[in-house]
Amino acid sequence: MTALPEFIAAGEALTDMIRTGPDGWRSLVGGSTWNVARVMARLGVGSAFAGAVSGDVFGNALAAASQVAGLDMRFLQQLDKSPLLAIVHELSPPQYFFVGDDSADLHFDAALLPDGWQAQARWVHFGGISLARQPLSDKLVDLAQVLKARGVAISYDPNFRALMDERYDPVLRRMAALADVIKVSDEDLCGLYRCNDPEPAFNTLRALNPGATFLYTRGADGASLHRPDGVWRQAAPHIAVADTVGAGDASIGGLLYSLMRRPDASPQQHLRFAVASGAAACLAPGASPPALAQVQALYEQSGDTSE
Repeated sequence: MTALPEFIAAGEALTDMIRTGPDGWRSLVGGSTWNVARVMARLGVGSAFAGAVSGDVFGNALAAASQVAGLDMRFLQQLDKSPLLAIVHELSPPQYFFVGDDSADLHFDAALLPDGWQAQARWVHFGGISLARQPLSDKLVDLAQVLKARGVAISYDPNFRALMDERYDPVLRRMAALADVIKVSDEDLCGLYRCNDPEPAFNTLRALNPGATFLYTRGADGASLHRPDGVWRQAAPHIAVADTVGAGDASIGGLLYSLMRRPDASPQQHLRFAVASGAAACLAPGASPPALAQVQALYEQSGDTSE
């Protein structure tokens, strides 16, 4: 592999430790930004995950899964540090916490990325818990600032988790101001703004960057696309849902793919592709990036449902 990727997701890759019984646990590779990189690669875009993982069995599993996904391995840093773990001890409702004091992800060094990568990158994606963990958060926000100044397009998905309390508010404001595309769900909004009604929260978020494109997802109720020149809405296609893990990552990946590969598509068509991508990810259990053919089939099936 010699060509540098068009798309990079920078942030965290982690291991989900999921409790399966009183004395049983199952480990799964994960991480929202890492998963977006896999989504883009599965759709056929040259893609990389820029981040650091441990050099032990957990990091090796993430590295192996990255290679299988077709990610550019020059962007993944394996370090002699502890792994980042998400301990999911209850599934319904989900209850979890993170273990990662001085873990490998915090020691990511953008200076070690391949020479010339910024000149080749068209889009760089940020989000997830990486932006809530210091000193990694400051590194990534500064990197986003540098890329924005170079003319690289920025996408951002806060992907709310419980550790994003009021200390996260300055990061939210700064990243929202930098981003060209922002993806957020109704649940994210209630968590980020510590409220029960997502609509006023969404208006507050939009005010941080009125010129950005916003993908606002509402699960089974579909999604809307908000730009300075209008609002478009799309219903979710009717499917047999295996689970919804990774659906949000697939939806932002689908939107970015459509913007990159279908530049002449209308805003409604971009949104329709994003919703089809999120739905396609729900057809298989776990964070399963959908194939382009699956997305295209749901895209054709759904049709435009603008209001």
